[in-house]
Amino acid sequence: MLQHVVRDFQIIDETDEYIVVDKPAFLLTHPTKPNQCTTLWKELRELLAFEIANGGQVSIVNRLDRETSGLVLVAKTAAAARRFGLLMQEHRLHKEYLAIVWGWPEWETEIVDAPLDRQGKHQASAIWLKQMIHPDGAPAQTEFRVEKRFTGSTSSGNHFALIRAIPKTGRTHQIRVHLASLDCPIVGDKIYGPDEKLYLEFIETGWTAKLEHQLLLPRHALHSSKLAIENGQQWTSSPPAEMFAPLS
Repeated sequence: MLQHVVRDFQIIDETDEYIVVDKPAFLLTHPTKPNQCTTLWKELRELLAFEIANGGQVSIVNRLDRETSGLVLVAKTAAAARRFGLLMQEHRLHKEYLAIVWGWPEWETEIVDAPLDRQGKHQASAIWLKQMIHPDGAPAQTEFRVEKRFTGSTSSGNHFALIRAIPKTGRTHQIRVHLASLDCPIVGDKIYGPDEKLYLEFIETGWTAKLEHQLLLPRHALHSSKLAIENGQQWTSSPPAEMFAPLS
């Protein structure tokens, strides 16, 4: 299988129809503002300039948050984009994530079936994009499995768990909100972690020693670890070492 580093991401697999890349944390998937900010979409358009000039395109199938690392499937043709889009609608594109959470869950497996909606639609919210569980929201279901439990450095003695998350739907921030609802927030999560004010502070000051003390990681510890097409191809990726290093 093809696997080498190109620019800010790693190519896992590539055919005439698609390319699968391993996105690092902090690389935006799509442009959010009309500026020259580096994004995965922009870098892929540069990489695939020849294909685009000959009728191809760059259609990102599974979009990841800026701080989420891992596998991203990208269609290179209109036909592939339609096929992958249909697979997504029919829930035939299987996705798995690995997350490091605070604490040791008392359960081994758990399914959260709780609708999600933007918090600002129902109550005051300082963060526009923040989601919440609400009966008027869109259906959302996630299966969780404990992979292992471990203890941090002796100086902190913090307990952590590595959780496999299998989303059955694809709502904004779904895994993060559902884990927080189980009192297992993701390590490094500025919005759904110990205090949403940390996110607002980060926007104002950037990453500081104070934030590092409270969050441990400058990113939320969430990694897209597996993509699989029903009865078809599948791709896997191990979480980067930097997700674990500050916790050991």
